[in-house]
Amino acid sequence: MAKEDYYELLGVAKGATEEELKKAYRKKAVQYHPDKNPGNKEAEEMFKKVSHAYEVLKDPEKRTAYDRYGAAAFEGGGAGVPRPGGGGFHDPFDIFREVFGQQQAAGGGGGIFEEMFGGGGGGREAGRDGSDLRYDLEITLEEAAKGAEKEITFRKHATCERCEGSGAEPGSKRVTCPTCRGSGQIRRSGGIITFTQPCPTCGGVGTKVEKPCTVCRGEGRVLKTTKLNVRIPPGVDTGSRLRSTGNGEAGLAGGHPGDLYIVLSVKEHELFERQEDNLFCEIPIKFTLATLGGTIEVPTLFGKASLKIPPGTQSGTTFRLRDKGMPSLRGGRQGDQLVRVQVEVPQSLTAEQKKLLEDFARVSGDANEPTSKKFFEKAKKFF
Repeated sequence: MAKEDYYELLGVAKGATEEELKKAYRKKAVQYHPDKNPGNKEAEEMFKKVSHAYEVLKDPEKRTAYDRYGAAAFEGGGAGVPRPGGGGFHDPFDIFREVFGQQQAAGGGGGIFEEMFGGGGGGREAGRDGSDLRYDLEITLEEAAKGAEKEITFRKHATCERCEGSGAEPGSKRVTCPTCRGSGQIRRSGGIITFTQPCPTCGGVGTKVEKPCTVCRGEGRVLKTTKLNVRIPPGVDTGSRLRSTGNGEAGLAGGHPGDLYIVLSVKEHELFERQEDNLFCEIPIKFTLATLGGTIEVPTLFGKASLKIPPGTQSGTTFRLRDKGMPSLRGGRQGDQLVRVQVEVPQSLTAEQKKLLEDFARVSGDANEPTSKKFFEKAKKFF
């Protein structure tokens, strides 16, 4: 079966810019987010697919590899996008590290390069360090603008409290694996080539327990529900990732824990649309205000602001409110809020209102010339 095209999943052209990718992903993430589609397995699957596609295409190096080799470039490296709190979150580029003997995924063993030439392992020790995890968190635009504290709950493999992660029953201890003599690997000779693979006795750890822990059965970790407070800084956007060091899955036999990556998606707002660090909104105004001018109060994410409407303002005119947009994650100037006004035409009039407008039309000559002179001058060449 042919692999799905990452560009088609996001609905963008192959030459899409970084901003076009971000905008397309934001739209798809909102459409298929599990919170908006409870119990819908198809929507959940699509959310994982578009998330993975965006993770690849937003990274220049990974995008180059995908454009060259397609989805095959990311097969075999644990590149899935698991649901919140489940499974490992591995770097899709691990497949290239594996080719050169630098695979980092826990339990992955040696790479092709070291298998062929009998080299030692690099990067993480196989079977020891815990996997990274991913948690998808949806927040409001107000929370993205002002920052927020959120409590998240997820399940992960945590260090066993009884054996403190050693895997050995209290009073017992870990001893050097007799099969691999502590190296965690065994070598097989195939003629002139030596092959290296994880030790089947200790699983690549290099040690084994004399008496396994009765709680974790020698693994050194147990599956449990974890709660964590997350601080969201002002200015984040859909696709922003927060890293919580050491809050991934616990390692094996004293190995380092993985990290937790919180991937954010911002809900659509009923009034504002985000354009990078700027906010855009439309506000209806009365035709009398547009004609005579005046001052109105407009909503912002940080309270109300005064907006001056000059006399003769036309429908569709856009005004700029400085520093009323989104804070910058990069520490630059805060964005602006762009307000486009739409002039409302009354749909029903009283007899008095109608008479006054008819008098105005007669005095101003609108009855004889209902079309703007400027437009008529431009249109004459077509007749």
